[in-house]
Amino acid sequence: MKFLGAFFIAGALLAMPTANAQDASTQPRAAGEPPEADIGEIMVLQQMRHIKLWFAGRAGNWPLADYEIDKLKEGFADVDKLIGGDTVQREVGVHIDALQKAIEAKDREAFTRGFDGLSAGCNSCHRLLDHAFIAIQRPALQPYSNQSFAPRN
Repeated sequence: MKFLGAFFIAGALLAMPTANAQDASTQPRAAGEPPEADIGEIMVLQQMRHIKLWFAGRAGNWPLADYEIDKLKEGFADVDKLIGGDTVQREVGVHIDALQKAIEAKDREAFTRGFDGLSAGCNSCHRLLDHAFIAIQRPALQPYSNQSFAPRN
């Protein structure tokens, strides 16, 4: 239980802006211009989606898995915009496509292979961007005790 509390506290701290940060999100914006997201904030959300995707797929809740894969795609597109180019798409795109096909086919074995491929793609991207200290793997613990991952009829 202490692990879960530490997990959520760490996530909240990562998502908090620092008082002295001089990034685009603290600079004045034109009227109506949305704030620019921080890569760290996006990646905290991506990690949550990665966890939920795993538990949805393992439970056979294909609509939820499909929802989470769509949200992961959006997040990865946002990261590519922020860093410029298509680095993330090159590293995870093929794995996202494989997962999408597995979800559409409701194929748990293909889902597991695709998920492991996505995790490897995430780690490859982290190494490429000098963040190899961030290593992604299959979740070992379900931190969302307030959500049922069982499929609804």
